[in-house]
Amino acid sequence: EPMEHRIEPVEIHQGITYINDSKATNLDSTIIALKSFDKAQNIWLILGGQDKGSSYEVLLPYLKDHCRCVLSIGECMDKIEKELKGEFAIVRCETLQNAVDYAFKHGKKTPSKKLLISAHTDEVGFIITHIDNDGTLKVAEVGGIDRRCIPGSAVKINGKVNGVFGIKPIHLCSADEKKQIPKLKDMYIDIGATDREEAEKLVSVGDSVAFVSDFIINDDALIAKAIDDRAGCCIMIEMIKSDLEYDMYFSFVVQEEVGLRGATCAAFAVAPDSAIVVESTTASDVPGIEESNVMCKVGKGAVISFMDRATIYDREYFKLALKSAEKAGANVQIKEGVAGGNDSGAIHKSRGGVRTAA
Repeated sequence: EPMEHRIEPVEIHQGITYINDSKATNLDSTIIALKSFDKAQNIWLILGGQDKGSSYEVLLPYLKDHCRCVLSIGECMDKIEKELKGEFAIVRCETLQNAVDYAFKHGKKTPSKKLLISAHTDEVGFIITHIDNDGTLKVAEVGGIDRRCIPGSAVKINGKVNGVFGIKPIHLCSADEKKQIPKLKDMYIDIGATDREEAEKLVSVGDSVAFVSDFIINDDALIAKAIDDRAGCCIMIEMIKSDLEYDMYFSFVVQEEVGLRGATCAAFAVAPDSAIVVESTTASDVPGIEESNVMCKVGKGAVISFMDRATIYDREYFKLALKSAEKAGANVQIKEGVAGGNDSGAIHKSRGGVRTAA
């Protein structure tokens, strides 16, 4: 059957080869067919010959590349600039550590209000604080991380050195220790070094540590790290490469996870009248959660917020977002609850105030 499986090129647009798989029944058979396709480096796969009519598939090449990125934020910025080369004159604000990129793109019209679209490039991770005599590493959190997810996690340091989080072996723990969530100070990263001297040849105090994760497509869902907020960045990349109706500013900011710092700089530099923050959010639609505590549900559409712990969103913009979605025939849902925060918290109170939606 794999011999009869055929895929056909449809078109090549902006470096993406669009192909049609009219006989797709499962991912394995599709992969077998792709092995003989000489332009399968960067593709949009139309499964079953059907266009879902959404931008989900268009963004997959970007998402896969950016979510799997384990480079430093500065290098992630360089990656974004390379992808957008020639699309506009990009400006880098070097004052803030790791940089802030913002850019202006001409549209068909000039709006009466200056609009900023923003997303953050950083993700939660760690930073090395100490190298022990046995060659293991101690770290501090960069952003909020659930400690239950850390033990056994694979990581990469500075995008080069592989490691894994270790804790005290379960068979050596006391009855009380087995019931407790290990503290970060009791964890360590093992990079295979036999002592401090060997470890120092590979890493240094202050080096960045990122989770290592695969990028898995499970039907119409994704399993990956850093969707918060590489998804927002990828959406902005696609927008910038398109023909815009209006002039817009775009900012790819850093240090959202540690205090909305890049957005503070970008908003001050651009001085927008209005802003839209394109962010990822928690859903909580999992077993054991009461319905009243489910903020939103995966697969039910984009999420529009009326308030979180950092922002009370512009009410008119909130209503306009819902009305625009209805007009476009797009699925949306309202975030039911007040929790978390995003770069809107810094942008909406910049200078004399910025009307903001997220």
